Amino acid sequence: MATTEYVNADYPIPTHRFVLDIDGDGRTDGTFGSVSGLELGVETIEYKDGVGGWHQMPGQRSVLNITLRRGVIPKDSPLFAWLYTVSENKVDKKDCRISLTDEAGSNKLVTWNITNAFPVKLTGHDLDGSTGEGTIEEVALMADRLTVEFH
Repeated sequence: MATTEYVNADYPIPTHRFVLDIDGDGRTDGTFGSVSGLELGVETIEYKDGVGGWHQMPGQRSVLNITLRRGVIPKDSPLFAWLYTVSENKVDKKDCRISLTDEAGSNKLVTWNITNAFPVKLTGHDLDGSTGEGTIEEVALMADRLTVEFH
């Protein structure tokens, strides 16, 4: 007996499911296909006492190196201006939000709140003169702190 399979009418499947909000104002400043480096960690301190004991304790938080890949940014995105300020030695640290959305891109599932971030690298890909949008291969950010918010 043959079975009938239904195909989702919303093809192609969206690939940009991570939304970047640079100033925390709720505006989409870029959408990306993947994000890495959203890690919480601390350095460890080793202490040896005078009687042969060895102790490990938590130290300072680890620096966050966040990389966003395969993205699309709108023509009015502040990402380029933000990167330009860093290249002029005017480090403008900002609080950012990266949100994982559903397939439609309308509902946020998880949001990572990033504190004191600044861009350290931007690798471009293609630019479209008719729309003003550009595709970004990679954006690298460094940050101080990370919190996670589930919706």
